Amino acid sequence: MSTLSYAVADSATMLRRNLRHALRYPSMTIPVVAIPVVMLLLFVYVFGNALGSGVGPGAEGHYVDYVAPGIILMATTYGSVSVAVSVCSDMTEGIVNRFRTLSISRAAVLNGHVLGGAVQTLFSVVLVVGAALLTGFRPNATPLEWLATAGLLTLVVLALTWLAADMGLRARTVEAASNAPTPLTFLPFLGSAIVPTDSMPTAVRWFAEYQPFTPVTETLRGLLMGTEIGNSALIAVAWCLGLTVLGYFRARSAYDKG
Repeated sequence: MSTLSYAVADSATMLRRNLRHALRYPSMTIPVVAIPVVMLLLFVYVFGNALGSGVGPGAEGHYVDYVAPGIILMATTYGSVSVAVSVCSDMTEGIVNRFRTLSISRAAVLNGHVLGGAVQTLFSVVLVVGAALLTGFRPNATPLEWLATAGLLTLVVLALTWLAADMGLRARTVEAASNAPTPLTFLPFLGSAIVPTDSMPTAVRWFAEYQPFTPVTETLRGLLMGTEIGNSALIAVAWCLGLTVLGYFRARSAYDKG
């Protein structure tokens, strides 16, 4: 077998290990689904009429169509917490030192965490989409647009997962690792996920328009609901690729020094 084949095989082994941990210890997996679903129900059934009036004429009864893409995006951010915790747990409990004594690819441990976290997060996204449909979300996307939506969400998940892996590697305790990705979970609120950015005060609107989650939200909304996308798709993909590269190299550097 070539070096690449060994690396792929070892990464697959680590992926199975992380997925089995997720099944045996669901305490970190359940909130990834539960929190976005609760947020969806809260914004649709409690704040929907009030916030819908600010979205546009006639939106009061259809606010779910506006907010659902943003909540789906939020689901990708909550998965980063479990990744940071699992990486930090392995680093602080000594299992990584044991792995380093074995004849396995050095990249396999991080690859397993990232791929495992991505699989769990994408599964939670599917469940959140199902919950949105049950609450009245009615996308008009074509099969190709659904495929593009899945591709964009996968890019977002990979970017956030590599960033979370870096945070977990640099955290000294599991508690610190669980808190490190918290800003990521709040950023969609400071974008166009809940209300349009033009309804915000000037300073907040400037931040909302230029942070990475807004173009992603607008692209998802455009793909699923047929609204204007403009150059948001290119900006969203650029953000995702840039953050993935940043997270990957920072995580590899921290792992090699650890």
